[in-house]
Amino acid sequence: MDREIPQAVVQKTRRRRQWQAGGALVVVLAAVLAFRWVLETEVARTDLRYATVEVGAVETSLTATGTVVPETEEVIASPIQAKIERVLHRAGDHVAANEPLLQLDKQTSQTAFEKLRDEQQLKQNKTAQLQNDLQKNVNQLRSRYAVQEVRVKSLQAALNDEQYLLSIGGGTQENVKKAELDLKVARLELAQLQRQIQDEQAAAQIGMRAVGFELEMQRRDIGQLQRQLEQADIKATKKGVVTWVNEEVGASVNAGEPVARVADLSSFRIKATISDSYAQQVKTGGPVTVRVNNTDLRGEVASVQPKVENGIITFYVRLQEKNHQALRSNLRVEVFVHTDFRPNVLRVKNGSFYTGTPEQAVFVVQGDKAVRRMLRTGANNLDFVELQGDIAAGEEIIISSTKEYAHLKELQLSDN
Repeated sequence: MDREIPQAVVQKTRRRRQWQAGGALVVVLAAVLAFRWVLETEVARTDLRYATVEVGAVETSLTATGTVVPETEEVIASPIQAKIERVLHRAGDHVAANEPLLQLDKQTSQTAFEKLRDEQQLKQNKTAQLQNDLQKNVNQLRSRYAVQEVRVKSLQAALNDEQYLLSIGGGTQENVKKAELDLKVARLELAQLQRQIQDEQAAAQIGMRAVGFELEMQRRDIGQLQRQLEQADIKATKKGVVTWVNEEVGASVNAGEPVARVADLSSFRIKATISDSYAQQVKTGGPVTVRVNNTDLRGEVASVQPKVENGIITFYVRLQEKNHQALRSNLRVEVFVHTDFRPNVLRVKNGSFYTGTPEQAVFVVQGDKAVRRMLRTGANNLDFVELQGDIAAGEEIIISSTKEYAHLKELQLSDN
């Protein structure tokens, strides 16, 4: 007859099985972790990049983007409102000084020029007529003045006669007074005529001066329009290369609107842009390095535009070698604005190992392993990073990214 197993025995057996299962699971996990640990701590040498610590200078720099542009580029604008009739040169063409680039339709401006000349001729005729009228008025007044002078002399003689007759008893006092009054009136009329002549002459001078001003203004307008017509055949003012030209034949252009650009491609400068957060560090005269296809060119900040657009500032770089063979118009380049210089410091080539933090974990190569060390970083640029702390010149470090090994103190290096 079977006996019932006590509940305590059943529970004890169940706990023992659970402990056995748990122990087996721990063993399996430990084996997996150990296997992964072995795999993670051993890395093929060829999978990593290395650099040797050396003594040298490090220039701290800000990275900007730049474009090679001609040092001198002339913008040629249309002197008149016209239509493009013919394109004589296109972008990329070499041109000599005074060589035509575009031909404009000058008919509208020519008509306006001829109209101005006709108006000038009409104004000159009116001026001559006005001058004749004014001179005629003055001459009439002078004639009247001469007549009045004769009358005054006659009245003076009459007065003398009346006074003589009165003195010999042959005249009367009334006749003398009348003769005196007639002479006084005649003299006043003579003075009035003299003032009229002066006023008429002054008015004539003012009128002629005003007409002269109008004629001079009209003459200047005609001269300006004549010069514009002469310049309507768009020409290059100096030798260079056409960098842009409006090639839309038949398109209308306004006076002052750019129609072509001619640049001197024998010398260049750099147009660069950078975030406005670095505005205080980008200053005129500051040293700059421009990297053109792995070639470094030295220069300085020539000017900084005061206007900020979309959080970006623009500045221009003056190069020491303006005509370097690597420079090409519109070529994209890297621009490094130097803000600090550290001579004779421990430095290593920049790489993906560098995280930009003041303290940096690096792996120093020691034989067949790499040992992790905590170092301080200083000045840095695209090429080098300054290292400080437990490191010496000649030691080799891993400059590849080591983020996945950050938990390790040592890293095994294999030749496989």
